Amino acid sequence: MGVPGRFSRERGEVERFDRALEPSPGQSHGEFADELAVVTALRELGPTGAPDPETRERIRAEIEGRLGEPVARRRWRPRMADLVAAGIALALGLVGLTLLLSKNAVPGDTLYDVKRAGEATSLAFTFGDEAKAQKHLEFAADRVTELGRMTDASPAAYRTALDDFGTDVRAGVAQLTAAATGGNDHGQLAGLESWAHDQSNLLAAEQSRVPAAAALDLNGARGLLTRVQERTTALVSRLNCYEITTGSFDELGLLPAKGACTQQPSRLVPAPSPAPSSPPPSSSKTVPPTTGTSTPSDPDLAVPTAPTPTPTGGTAPPQVFAPPIPTPSSPRLTPTSPPPPLLSFPPLLPGLPPIVIG
Repeated sequence: MGVPGRFSRERGEVERFDRALEPSPGQSHGEFADELAVVTALRELGPTGAPDPETRERIRAEIEGRLGEPVARRRWRPRMADLVAAGIALALGLVGLTLLLSKNAVPGDTLYDVKRAGEATSLAFTFGDEAKAQKHLEFAADRVTELGRMTDASPAAYRTALDDFGTDVRAGVAQLTAAATGGNDHGQLAGLESWAHDQSNLLAAEQSRVPAAAALDLNGARGLLTRVQERTTALVSRLNCYEITTGSFDELGLLPAKGACTQQPSRLVPAPSPAPSSPPPSSSKTVPPTTGTSTPSDPDLAVPTAPTPTPTGGTAPPQVFAPPIPTPSSPRLTPTSPPPPLLSFPPLLPGLPPIVIG
């Protein structure tokens, strides 16, 4: 428990010794007289009082002997794994920074190729035909947006943007129509047709800004969108048919079938059943009573009888009904008792016959 007091005393001694090294005029420090004498002698020696190399080695050898093992002078050297990890981290950082800077690049810029490489990487990590198709259409829409940001670009840059637009449109439409026809999804095809219509209007708005050397490419892109709208309309009209596509392909994917539309059996609408008509009024019928038999409630169990022809010019005879079918029952068995046993007794007198009872 006296440790804090000990530390405070040692700290006080250190502070007093520090003040004694530089005494003020008229102040003496008899408490540290011996220590101050050693300090004064060392100051008088100056640099000559420093140990020579032999003394240093002797001191080092003595310290190593006391420690039991030589003191190794280690020098840090980077390992190969550290160098590889640092190189990978640097490369990833540069790639991330480059992709960030290329986000707003347009065709004709230096970083546009880096942007397209990033889009290809993003597409590679997208799974599913429908998701990939949506990615292609998203990239195609980005090309149209970039056309509006291009200022003083060369005709080659415009042609590059329109070529990349057509590539993504073809890939996206082919994958999306295949998924839609496989699942009879009207919504996907309707959304694709609306998307193509909107992109065609945006391209028409850029007609005046595109150089004359790239006007032919712009018209080709608009014509491609027109074909997309026609393709989606034809596929939608045959989704209820037994044969939707021909099985052949072109640059936009599956070709719609032609000819008469035979609806699929599962999609045929059944004809409405006729409303049940009210039954004709039944005439009162008198059934002769039966005694000791049960009448079945099910009319199907009645024995059919041939109708009796009604003679002309006379009164119709009364209708005759067959008697109901009795409920089958098991035959009753008359219980029979076994014959009594015969009892025989010996004769009471010799010469008489025995007595038999039974």
